[in-house]
Amino acid sequence: MTTEYYTFGPYKISQKEVFYTTDLSYAFVNLRPVVPVHVLICPKREVKRFFDLTAEETSDLWLTAKRIGSQLENYHKASSLTLTIQDGPQAGQSVPHVHIHILPRKSGDFENNDEIYEAINGKEKELKRKLDLDKERKDRDREEMAEEAGEYRKLFL
Repeated sequence: MTTEYYTFGPYKISQKEVFYTTDLSYAFVNLRPVVPVHVLICPKREVKRFFDLTAEETSDLWLTAKRIGSQLENYHKASSLTLTIQDGPQAGQSVPHVHIHILPRKSGDFENNDEIYEAINGKEKELKRKLDLDKERKDRDREEMAEEAGEYRKLFL
């Protein structure tokens, strides 16, 4: 990797939190996971809306999501995946950078399956209110996030 960090909208994501990259996309562990395993994939180029992605970026983003989702579902012995994009502010997007949420799912992780979308939306709103660019992330310990990313990095060697 050539930079010390990746940009995610106005935020900086440490290389230590990134566990997979392609020429066009990168995947990283989530600051505020909704379920124990909740990762994000986004294009390296800062793109606010899904329709602004190039065809190559769109393809790479979804192929990356497919690969990561499959590996993490298997690794965590999950039975399903939730993949979601919140495209624009009215859809609940709080970081103005296209990103796919990948959440390996297990039976009973939510009483009603659709509650996961409310949980994602709630976590995004909390993040927007509490994350100040002048303060470093405090929700999850950086060491914990780096350790998790290191564990996942091994899956793609």
